[in-house]
Amino acid sequence: MKNYEQYKRILRFLTSIAILTVEIGIYWFAWNQYFSQAAGTPFFRKGDWLMAMVYGLLLLFFSKMYGGLKVGYLERGNVLYSQMLSIILTNMITYLQIALIAKHFLNIMPFLLMFILQAVAICIWTFLANFLFQKLFPPRQMLLVYGNRPSLTLMDKMNCRSDRYQIKNIVHIDAGLEQIKQMIPSYDAVVICDVPSSIRNLILKYCYGKGIRVYMTPKISDILVRSAEDMTLFDTPLIMARNGQMSIEQAFFKRILDIIIAGTACVITFPLMAITAAAIKLQDGGPVIYRQRRLTLNGHVFYVYKFRSMTMDAEKDGVARLACIDDNRITPIGAIIRKIRFDELPQLFNILNGDMSIVGPRPERPEIAEQYEKEMPEFHYRLRVKAGLTGYAQIFGKYNTTPYDKLKLDLHYIQNYSFMLDIKLIIQTVKILFMKDSTEGVAKNQTTAARSNPGVKERE
Repeated sequence: MKNYEQYKRILRFLTSIAILTVEIGIYWFAWNQYFSQAAGTPFFRKGDWLMAMVYGLLLLFFSKMYGGLKVGYLERGNVLYSQMLSIILTNMITYLQIALIAKHFLNIMPFLLMFILQAVAICIWTFLANFLFQKLFPPRQMLLVYGNRPSLTLMDKMNCRSDRYQIKNIVHIDAGLEQIKQMIPSYDAVVICDVPSSIRNLILKYCYGKGIRVYMTPKISDILVRSAEDMTLFDTPLIMARNGQMSIEQAFFKRILDIIIAGTACVITFPLMAITAAAIKLQDGGPVIYRQRRLTLNGHVFYVYKFRSMTMDAEKDGVARLACIDDNRITPIGAIIRKIRFDELPQLFNILNGDMSIVGPRPERPEIAEQYEKEMPEFHYRLRVKAGLTGYAQIFGKYNTTPYDKLKLDLHYIQNYSFMLDIKLIIQTVKILFMKDSTEGVAKNQTTAARSNPGVKERE
């Protein structure tokens, strides 16, 4: 089959333009037929175009933020969900915008009809665009090169995207570098999983010379180097890796953001918190709030507040454990509030109190963190910043993400921190609120997220 790989970006751009044009076109028709008159203020041509432009910018912003235009990159269901979420948020903001212009709330039916038309267009576009990408860009035939850590987890994850990746063969580094080099040209790409840097770098250079794509699981040192800064003070190039600590001004503006968002959220969600508290109390008469010791900045121990979602004797044996799949300790009300994340709402008061931030690494229990650090001393690097309600690992990882992967995700946030990154992660949090797999528990035979053979000590 002819290789169309070089045209992938162009095709993704054209398909993105197509769906955005259709969605904005539907809004343009609705604006001219109803919204313009309902606003109560006569709009001339420039005003009409301005409203369409604002709508288009909002739609583009949310589509880019949630990955709604990454057809052929994200799985089909994810693209469909992201597009739907983008159009819902855009239409909600547009409704409020027009209501402010009209100075009264409008009939919601035209907005619902507009959304239905847009939703139908999104469904058709998602399936057609995905079909086109699968036809033009068949999955890459890949060779997996692995070290001493088990690679089955990574294989399972990549096999879930068989439309993009197909691992056809695996080889251990003990087979020898020369044999691996002989195998590489037969594949479209190479996956390097937990291979010592000395060997990995040789494989990487060889693939680069042959023009073969490489996928690697990063080491902690890789993340630190990627966030380093170039220095040109001398005639010898240098890079500087910072220590991961925030500057005074960064910490100040982050705290202001925490207070504003947490305070506003407390007011808005108070009725929801009251209903949740009443439901928990009526269920078994037990306490509504559950306190648990957690770690935050510099290893400080604090009590995190959560709505109780488990039975009152959930840890009567004294063993600290994470929730597992089909955990019988979770109450019926608890199962509901965990799915919709309402159990986390009391943590807004932890944020106002200064123990947590809106964005940061998920606060770990001291007992579980101690277990992780025995195998992975670097795990305490996560404590360079305050624990967070949401964060990089919470958005791109799962509840049962391995501690080693969780550390790498959190380090990426710590090393690349900026105020705008916090804003971006807060917006992206909306997407995962309704994604079931993000709250998937650990296996029934596990008490922590570490695998049976974690092997987390990093080898360079």
